[in-house]
This record gives sequence, C-alpha cells and structure tokens, in this order.
Amino acid sequence: MNISEKRSLANGSLEMGVFGLGCAQVGGLYQAVSSGEATQTLQAAWDSGIRYFDTAPFYGYGLSERRVGTALAEHPRAEFVLSTKVGRLLRADETVRQGDEGWANPLPFRPMYDYGYDAIMRAYEDSLQRLGLSRIDILYVHDIGRLTHGERHDIHWQQLTRGGGFRALESLRKDGAIAAVGLGVNEWEVVRDSMNECQLDCTLLAGRYTLLEQQSLKPLMNECLAQGNAIVVGGVFNSGILAGGKHFDYGEAPPAVIAKVEALKIACEEFGVPLPAAALQFPMAHSAVVSCVVGTRTPQQLKRSIEWFEQAIPEAFWEALVERELIDAEAPLPQGVL
Repeated sequence: MNISEKRSLANGSLEMGVFGLGCAQVGGLYQAVSSGEATQTLQAAWDSGIRYFDTAPFYGYGLSERRVGTALAEHPRAEFVLSTKVGRLLRADETVRQGDEGWANPLPFRPMYDYGYDAIMRAYEDSLQRLGLSRIDILYVHDIGRLTHGERHDIHWQQLTRGGGFRALESLRKDGAIAAVGLGVNEWEVVRDSMNECQLDCTLLAGRYTLLEQQSLKPLMNECLAQGNAIVVGGVFNSGILAGGKHFDYGEAPPAVIAKVEALKIACEEFGVPLPAAALQFPMAHSAVVSCVVGTRTPQQLKRSIEWFEQAIPEAFWEALVERELIDAEAPLPQGVL
C-alpha cells in the first residue's frame, strides 16, 4: 500500500489519503515539542505526500490547532483534508500547568466538556480562529462514551441528543460549512448508539479495530459499511504495545494482552515482518476503512511509520495469523505479496 492512495467517503463529499497525520504529539502529548520541531514534522508530512491532518482543541489545550493551522496556511486549501473535534470548550485559566492531562506545554486554557447545540457551534468557530483557516472539512464529536465519562455519560449524551449537539453538526453540514460529521472516540459501542441518532459520515475510532483487538468487527464495522459511516482508524499500536512499547489502552497491559503480543511477535519473526508494519496495514483491509491516522513527534519517526505502512507483507503471514487464532477468522485480510 502506498500513502499516495486515496479513498472516498460513502456520501462522496471527500476523498482522503489512506495515511493521515494525527497531531496530538505536535501539541506536546507526554513530551514537550518546540514550535520549530512541530513545524519540521508537519513540513515533513507534507513533503512525504500526506494530505490528511487530524487535530483537536484538547491537544495541548489549543496548541496543536495553532501549530497545524500555521503550517497548513502555507498550502492551497483545496489540496488537503483537515479534521478537528468538538465537545470541549477552552476557557482561559492561569492555573494550567505543564503536565496537565499529559500535555507537556499546554496553552493557558482549561477544557470544559459541553456537547450542546450552542457549545458545538461555539467550538466550531473557536477552532476556525485558532487554526486561522477558512474551512474545516470534518468535525468529530470528541471523547463521548460511557467508559470515558462514567456516571456523567448520560448528562453528556442528553446534550448531544435532546440538547441539540447532533442537530448543530447536521446544520453545519447542510449549510456546507463542513463536509462531514462523525465521532472521534476510543469506544465502539457509542458509535453504534450514535448511528441511531445522526447520519454519521465518518468516525475516527482509536484502538478498537486493530491487529490486537477486533471485538468491534461484527457489531460495528460491518454495520458502518452498510450505513456509509466510513472509519478512520486511530491508535493502531494500541497505545504503543504493538510498536515496542509497554502500554495498552493508555495504561499497563494485562497479562492476556502481553501474551497475545508475544504470539504476534513470534509470527512476525518467522515471516520477517515488523510487528508495527502488520499493525498499520491490518485494519486497512476492511472496506469500511478509508484512512489511518498516525501520530509522530519527529520527521524520523514519521519516515519509519511510512516505511512500515508501505512494506510488502506476504499473504502467508496473514493466513498464519488466522490459523493461530491471533486475528478474527472473519476479518478481511490485506492483499499481500505471494
């Protein structure tokens, strides 16, 4: 697979590159990134042919959007696809400190959850101003879900439904202000629930359809294909454990996950396939998937991820994973080399 390939949303409103840049890390996720370093990474992405960029107000409390907008302003607007997110409003707050919620150098604004009609409209306008751009292509509802919000989930869900959050997104889409709406979440169940409330064009689903985890395959992925809700895959390394790290789902990996990763590593070694390459390529085989967003902190990391994404992997490798019950037998497999 080549990063220059493109796939279209079912509604025909957008054509997206199969490889996109996730911009949380240029907003200082876990480690400080200087303005110069962020600019270099964003320019390296453009020079590599990447034309899809995903950001959010939450990333660095506005820092990522500012940096992404500044970098992309140098290029013709029609040549790239940009997504950001709604569901949080940023309020000026001098108590913000380095390390808050994992952001190494956040701007002095405190994110406040609000999924209501007025908040969605305000968040959209605020993002335009931070980006310094005239248009956002995709708006994702960020971090909605019962696992994310716990006992407050019902409150936020009511804001999205009865409170008009989904209606605001539909209005922006109808007016042509944005091309597509969806969710940006780590939980597949809330995607299914949302599809009963709003016509979603695409969903950024992080960590829930990966080489390591396919529980969402039959309940969600196939239904998304049927209803035209395209999937942008995020979190393909499951918080790093599929790329040499130790974390899974933003925390310590449980024994069962560690054991499965070890089994995947053995298969990779037998076929001479880097585990991160397999992790990047596996979800792209599903027909519901249009793109994969990968976060990176440096041009060097980006170059390595692109090499993994484009590396040839033999069909026998994927077949071996099925035989060893390491991936779901009903999961579509990448078209490997013979």
